[in-house]
Order: sequence, then structure tokens, then C-alpha cells
Amino acid sequence: FTSVNLSSLRHHLKTHSDEKRHVCHLCPKAFRTATLLHNHVNTHTGNKPHKCSECDTAFVTRGELSRHRRYKHTLEKPFKCTICEYSSVEASKMRRHVRSHTGERPYPCHLCSYASKDAYKLKRHMLTHTGEKRYECYVCQARFTQRGTMKIHVLQKHGENVPKHQCPHCSTFLSRKSDLGVHLRNLHSYMEEAVKCRDCEAAFHERYAFLQHRKTHRNEKRFRCAQCSSRCNQ
Repeated sequence: FTSVNLSSLRHHLKTHSDEKRHVCHLCPKAFRTATLLHNHVNTHTGNKPHKCSECDTAFVTRGELSRHRRYKHTLEKPFKCTICEYSSVEASKMRRHVRSHTGERPYPCHLCSYASKDAYKLKRHMLTHTGEKRYECYVCQARFTQRGTMKIHVLQKHGENVPKHQCPHCSTFLSRKSDLGVHLRNLHSYMEEAVKCRDCEAAFHERYAFLQHRKTHRNEKRFRCAQCSSRCNQ
């Protein structure tokens, strides 16, 4: 991050601090900056000061308004990938996309060898350890730990009238053609820079092949105690 404005730099530095001095008077949450606290209080009061000039929608934060305008009105995608033709409405989505090129997985699970390129997928993965099944089939009320597993269930068990788009490279079923396109781009597209396995010398130019390979290391006990014969997978 660089800025010609010293105050902007100071504001940015606060994003790296764990100090949360601004406490909400309506709940126990605390925030790093007064702006974040102000936006949070608006979620309690229902105040939405940022109004769209093109429609009747209003938002709590300026950032939400900007995203809304790009998605619904301008269709602008200002964040461009420097490696491929992908572009995005949001900077956060671009950061996740770039990790598909670099192979970076900055969100590791502390219970197994799984690591994710974004925090949401890690949170979803943790449900596999807790056993919580928050997703319910609207047809038969069967419950699942992950939304994707529930969707596959609906397609396979109740999908007579639901359009099915099967991936030509793996067993994945998707209900929308656009979802299939995203799946193909994220998992089966060729990557010029190979993703290397952190546990062996294998390298892959396709994300799906890399993920399948990672499963072979999932239950390995690679770490041996120097004092006895005990081995662990972490």
C-alpha cells in the first residue's frame, strides 16, 4: 500500500493492528476504527445513509453502494488479473482469483491438512469437524454439512425437473450453466505456472488434479518425534 496522503497511510496501518478500541454500545463487538463502528451501529439502527442515485436501494456503507452500482448499473469490473483475462467487480474476489494462479492457501485448518484460499471456505470446512449440518434439503429434509453436498443431493435424488450440467472432467453436477463455467474456469483450466505440492515434489497445471493429489497426503503421518517412535500428521 502506498499513499501521497499521510492520514490515509495512518488509516491503512490501523487495518494491520489487532487493537479494537471502538466498542459498540449495543452489543459486545469492538472495532479498529470509528468508521467501522459507525457502520456497525447502523446495522442495529437500520440506518442506511448511502442511497443509490439510479434506484431506490440504500446501504449501510459506501463500499456496499459501490458494489451495488457495479453489479446492477455500471457493470464495471475495475480489478483486472495480470496473468489471465479474468476481471472482477470486487478487490476481494480478485485476491482469491490470484491465489488460483499462485497456489497460495493462507487459511489452514488446525485440525487437518486442509488449507483454503479464502476464509469463508475454511469456515465451511470446519463444519466437517464439528458435525454440524446446517443445510437441509427442501424436499426430504435430509441435512448436510455443506451447501454443495446438499445441491448434489437435490440434483441426484430429486432432480427430475431440475436441469443438470455435468462437468466433462469430473463427477460434479451443477444446476446452472453459469455455475458450470465457473467450475471449469476455477478447477479445470490450464495454469501456466504449475502449483507445487508442499509435501512432495509433485507439480500440477490444473487445480483439480492438484486437489486430488493433496488428498493422498491427508492422513499421512509425516512428522516423527525425535524422542520416540510416535508419528503425527501435523
